[in-house]
Parts: sequence; C-alpha cells; structure tokens
Amino acid sequence: MTERLSDTARDTLLPPLMKTGWTVSDDGKALSKTFTFEDFPHAFGFMTRAAIYAEKWDHHPDWSNSYNTVKVNLTTHDVGGLSALDAKLARKLDQLV
Repeated sequence: MTERLSDTARDTLLPPLMKTGWTVSDDGKALSKTFTFEDFPHAFGFMTRAAIYAEKWDHHPDWSNSYNTVKVNLTTHDVGGLSALDAKLARKLDQLV
C-alpha cells in the first residue's frame, strides 16, 4: 500500500528534485515542473515515453501540453499528498528529457 511521505523521507527525496526545477506546492501536497522542448513533436514524444512508465507504475500525472511546453503536477490522491511514487515518477521524467 502506498503511504504519504514521512518528514524524513521528504527531507531525503525532495531536495534533489528541487535542484532539477521541481517545486513543492504551498500546501506540500504536490510536485510541479514545466518542461520546455524544441517543438510539439518533442513535447509529445516526452509525454508518450512518460505515459509508458505512468501506466506501468499505475501512477498517472496531472499534466497539460501547449505546443512545446508540458506542465506536470504530481500527487498521490489515495494518500492526500506526496508519496514515494511521486518522487520516483519525477526522477524518471527528468531522465526522459
């Protein structure tokens, strides 16, 4: 079962993500990042690659796409905040760029 991140886990998992441009929402329940690509096909390709992991891990981002920009918001609705799945998917999204 997925659990909400403890304070210790947050202190370990979130700082490296913040260094790559992720931000934590004011209420501490979500991670967000905007990815910018060369053009629409590159943005859409990123979303397609990301969707494979999201489906495999059964953890789907809230996201939007406008031309070369993909805005991503990660939270674990089942636990009402951030879980290890959010950090895992955020790291993977950074690798897919």
